[in-house]
Amino acid sequence: MFLNTIKKFFLSLIVLSLILPAFGVLAQLPSEERESLEQELRALEQEIAIIDKDIQKTEKEKQTLENQISLLKNKIKKLDLQISQGNVMVKDLGVQIEKTQKSIEDTLLKIKESRKYLAQNLQLIYEADSKSLVEVLLSEKKLSDFFSDLVALESLNSKSQEMLLNIENLKKQLETEKESLDNEKQGLEDLVVLQNMQRQESASIKKEKDQLLKLTEAEYQKSLQEKQVTEKKAAEIRARIFELIGIPQAPTFGEAYEIAKFVSNITNVRPALLLAVLTQESNIGKNVGQCYLKNIATGSGISVKTGQAVANVMKPSRDVSSFITITEKLGRDKFNTPVSCPMQYGWGGAMGPAQFIPSTWVHYSDQVSSITGSAADPWNIKDAFLAAALYLADYGATKQDANSEWKAAMIYFSGTSKRTEYNGYGFYGDSVMKIAEKYEKDIKDIEQ
Repeated sequence: MFLNTIKKFFLSLIVLSLILPAFGVLAQLPSEERESLEQELRALEQEIAIIDKDIQKTEKEKQTLENQISLLKNKIKKLDLQISQGNVMVKDLGVQIEKTQKSIEDTLLKIKESRKYLAQNLQLIYEADSKSLVEVLLSEKKLSDFFSDLVALESLNSKSQEMLLNIENLKKQLETEKESLDNEKQGLEDLVVLQNMQRQESASIKKEKDQLLKLTEAEYQKSLQEKQVTEKKAAEIRARIFELIGIPQAPTFGEAYEIAKFVSNITNVRPALLLAVLTQESNIGKNVGQCYLKNIATGSGISVKTGQAVANVMKPSRDVSSFITITEKLGRDKFNTPVSCPMQYGWGGAMGPAQFIPSTWVHYSDQVSSITGSAADPWNIKDAFLAAALYLADYGATKQDANSEWKAAMIYFSGTSKRTEYNGYGFYGDSVMKIAEKYEKDIKDIEQ
């Protein structure tokens, strides 16, 4: 009787062990929907590349009203295509997130099933161990049944070890899947940010185009000359406020440049690039400094302005402990120190003008302290500039060529080099390089 119970249970374990490895592979199979989205994405990338060539060609031609209007139309068309491209990528990420969430549910179910079978297995072993050899021997009709019981028990012990290992592997897979889900949601947030920036630029260009359509060629040439004269006024450039959010007093452009120049001497990161990256970060409008962390276990908090509850202010497993260390070193109240609020997806928790998350800041705080001679403070302008430059330098910005700087800016934005491979994310890097080009001209005017 006991032998039959063991055999039946052992058979169920074998069936379970055959099922468990298969589900993880099935979850990774590509769907037809995703293949269709990727084809659509490639088609949009080809259209964007064609328009890009037209833009480059027009920019080299003489600045006439007709050419300028044509250039702006192409830029608007490119932005519209990039927004469409972003929509496709959002759908693609949505598919990935849905599949990952399904895979997580499957993994949790398999862990639950494995634990149930393991518990039954251990109960059988316990019951067998509670009997003496004499009791087991007398309970069996044949001596061969007794030895069969011993073999079955040994198999159960071996299977228990396999099940424990299986549960451990499933837990590791679950952690990987959850990390993947976080990355996918972060990617989705990045895309939403980029699309908002693209829409803002498209609206600005459309406004400029509409204004030009009202001008004659003579009026356009006159306004062009006036613009060139205005741009050369160093006094106006020095007075321009450098828009950084999350610090008590924003520096003027001239003051910001002096800090960037000091940092450049240390890191060899071009001042114009550093200023462009920080400007871009502040322009994103990530609700910088608009939330307080209140629950270190869940990472939830409240809005600084309204006091309303806000979920996902800071990721507990990644950033909370680092944030506590940072605030304690600086003598700040961790529950009343402003950080960025989360957007539609992912987590908030970024600190100061350079928008460092706590877990990244701690990698640079010692370097900053060794240079400045004081505790590194992400809310201090000079410290923030210095840490940002050190980060950019680590990812190749010291080479000071356009490609290396573009890649470094992209990594600063997304925290990974992986997303720099996709054209849909390239808008951020392109925008940084345009701002840097403008700042380079401003810097020349300042130094004249």
